[in-house]
Amino acid sequence: MDRVIQKITTNLWFDMNAEQAVEFYTSVFNNSKVGRVTYYSGVGNENHRLNAGKVMTIEFQIEGQEFLALNGSPAFQYTEAISFIINCESQEEVDYYWDKLTQGSDEKTQMCGWLTDRFGITWQVIPVELNNMLIDGEAKKVERLTNALLKMKKLDLNELRRAYE
Repeated sequence: MDRVIQKITTNLWFDMNAEQAVEFYTSVFNNSKVGRVTYYSGVGNENHRLNAGKVMTIEFQIEGQEFLALNGSPAFQYTEAISFIINCESQEEVDYYWDKLTQGSDEKTQMCGWLTDRFGITWQVIPVELNNMLIDGEAKKVERLTNALLKMKKLDLNELRRAYE
């Protein structure tokens, strides 16, 4: 039977550390798994300059979302213009993901619930309740909320609630 392939899959280009990145992400997210692995052959060596047998791609899944990790080169870098949002149900969940994903990351990249992990991927660790407050709130409440939010690195849901009320 053929494997069903997700219509759109995120391809993540790594600087020859795809294996470490996949191991890290699948350890952070409980609902995760590693899939198929492909390897470089001698074909195209003049372009990619990688030895046959080196891991080329690793399929993996976190929280039902399919990803492909590619061992590339330092030729391409990530930007904060694209990020992954983790919608959290509680402060404990915010704390868990923030603490895990900031391990080995640059503290200068942390602001307003955003962080860039040690592999260069940008994440937003956001309590779902924040989105509800922003959408449903009166203008003055949203203004106070936004002012509090802009002063935070990791989001503090209790502090956001106080500012909102």
